[in-house]
This record gives sequence, structure tokens and C-alpha cells, in this order.
Amino acid sequence: MNDLLALTDQAKALARGEGLNAEQEVGRQMQVCNACRYCESFCATFSAMTRRLTFGDADIHYLANLCHNCGACLHACQYAPPHDFGINVPRAMARVRLETYTRYAWPAAFGKLYAANGLWIALCLAFGVSVFLCLTLLRNGTLIGPVVENNFYNIFPHGLLVNLFLPVFVFVVISLGLGVYRFWRDITPATGKQAPNVAATSNAVWDTLRLKNLDGGHGEGCHNEDDKWTDARRKAHHLTFYGFMLCFLATSVATLYHYVFGWIAPYDFISLPKLFGVTGGLFLGIGTTWLAWLHLRRNADHGDKAQRPMDLGFIALLWLTAWSGLLLLLVKASPYLPVVLATHLGIVMALFLTLPYGKFAHGIFRSAALLRHHVEKRLPNFNSSVLS
Repeated sequence: MNDLLALTDQAKALARGEGLNAEQEVGRQMQVCNACRYCESFCATFSAMTRRLTFGDADIHYLANLCHNCGACLHACQYAPPHDFGINVPRAMARVRLETYTRYAWPAAFGKLYAANGLWIALCLAFGVSVFLCLTLLRNGTLIGPVVENNFYNIFPHGLLVNLFLPVFVFVVISLGLGVYRFWRDITPATGKQAPNVAATSNAVWDTLRLKNLDGGHGEGCHNEDDKWTDARRKAHHLTFYGFMLCFLATSVATLYHYVFGWIAPYDFISLPKLFGVTGGLFLGIGTTWLAWLHLRRNADHGDKAQRPMDLGFIALLWLTAWSGLLLLLVKASPYLPVVLATHLGIVMALFLTLPYGKFAHGIFRSAALLRHHVEKRLPNFNSSVLS
């Protein structure tokens, strides 16, 4: 009898996934979900799941990055806790995504450090760079005082800013590029091996830009603090994303003005760099405030608490970037312009330095996974275990 009870306890532990690592736990849960398939129309993750009988390492990281963590499947699942199967796909996928960011980060040590201490590293880095720039101005005697023509370049010369930020930008592009290349290389054999065509690419871009997979599978949105449907997360993400892109566009247009047309800053308020920058800053500031509020109210069962430092670190840097940039407009004619500018530049520097190692990476990896999904869904069903 004791042996039978022990075997029963072992079976229950196995059903609950006790002792499994993050990838193994997703594999276990996908086997249960693949047998049930109640959620197969909810999102791209379950659509891709139904094309598989077994789940290798590449499949699991691919599916995890397709998941938008909307929470719909958890609230619909008959095997969710307190059931012995303990199915919680949003949490399991979130844990694998953290493994994805760490595994594909370059250099790898930076990714592991940021995943563990994201919020404090982000804030300390922003503070450190800002203090360094402020001390530089203090040494030159220009930290507090009037600025000729309210021109930023009279505080930090254009050449100095280029020498500071261009290497950081190149480093970010290389780091993210290497990471997503290695991710793409690993998941391509598991998703049909075919190269993307125009139709697959356009569909993936459209799904990415409208955040199709945050609609809950029915267009009414996903879940946040409870089982009510809400479109708040999608709208907050849209404000944040498009705000960030408008700010980046403002910088790009200003660069074009400077090097192609010879139009030197500062620009009028009705100029494209100012209009894009102010609009983007407002969108970004409002979007990140909304995201932080939603994040703090979110049902803990929807995610992995180990990711909270990374999430909050990224949101904090975006929030500080937006509002410190807008503050520059308010103090441009005051003697405090130099210290505010130094603080803003320090925050922006910290933001870009941490982009490859924080939550920003989720957009890059998710876009790559969506593109592979739209390639795969155009192919006949296949599975390595079947083909062999």
C-alpha cells in the first residue's frame, strides 16, 4: 500500500511539473494543451502549437516568443490551478522568454546581470551617466547659468554628442542584431526552413503594428487584474511604441537636416523634429505611465515575478526619457537648462545601453517569431517526429 501511495504521489508531482526547468515545463503544458485544444483559436501561439506533436527546445522558445501574455488562455483553462495539472501557460511562457533574452544576449554576461537586477541597474546607470555629465559641466563652470540662444550645442558641442552616442547606437544595433540572428537561425529549422515571402512579411508587420495577439482571440482585449476583458494593455503599448518611434523619427529627421541640408539646430516649434519629438514624448510619457499602472495592478498569475525588475526598469527609463525631454521645453530659457539637458542625456544613454538586455528585446524577438509563424502557416502541416 505504501508503494502504491508513493507511486500516486510521484504521478501527481509529474502531472504538476515539479522538478522541471522552464523549457521542460512549457513542453509538459503544451502536451496537455495540444490534447485539449480549447484555446487553439485564441492566438498565434496555440495555432502554431497545433502543428506539432512534440516540442523541442527551438519549438518551445519559438512558441514562448509568439505568446503576448494576454492571459486569455489561463482564464479559459479547465486544467489551471487548483487542478492537479497546474496549467498556467502565460507564466510558463514568460519564464522561457526570460531564458530567451538571457541566452541570446550579447555579450551574454550583460544579459544575465540585467535580468536579475533590471530596475536598479537601469536607475543607477541613468544616475551615474547624468552625474558624470553634470560634473563635466560643473568643471567647466557651465552647470547653472544662461545659455546663448538656448542652443543645446552651446552646452554640449554637436561633435561631442556624436562621439558619445554613435558608438552606443552602433553597439546596440550589433548586440540586438546578433541576438535576433542567432534566435532566427535556431527556430528556422523548426518552422519549415522556408525564407519569408512578401505576403508573410506584410502579414507579420501588420500583426505586430496592431498587436493583433493582444485582442484575446475575440477582439475585445485581454485580461489584467481579473477575468474581465480590457483593451487597456494594447492601447498603452500602442502609445508607448508609437511614442518611442516618433522620438526616434525626430532624431533621424534632425540628423538629415544637419548633414544633408545643413540646417543647424535649434529648430522652430513647428519644424518636423520638434513636432515629432513633442508628440512622441507625450505619447511615450502617457503610455509608460499607463503601462506602469497596469503592471502594478496585474494578476500575479499572469506572469513571472522574476521578470518584474526587467519590466519596471525598461518602463522607468522610457518614462524618465519622455518627461525629462519634455521638461527641456519648459526650462529652455532658464539657467537650469544645462543641468536638465545633462540629466536627460544621461537617461537616454542608459536607455540605449540597456536596450539589448531588457524588455525592449521582447519586441524584436516577438516580431521575428511572428514572421516565422506567418511563413510556417503557409506550409503543409509537418512535425519532425512524423517525418522521421
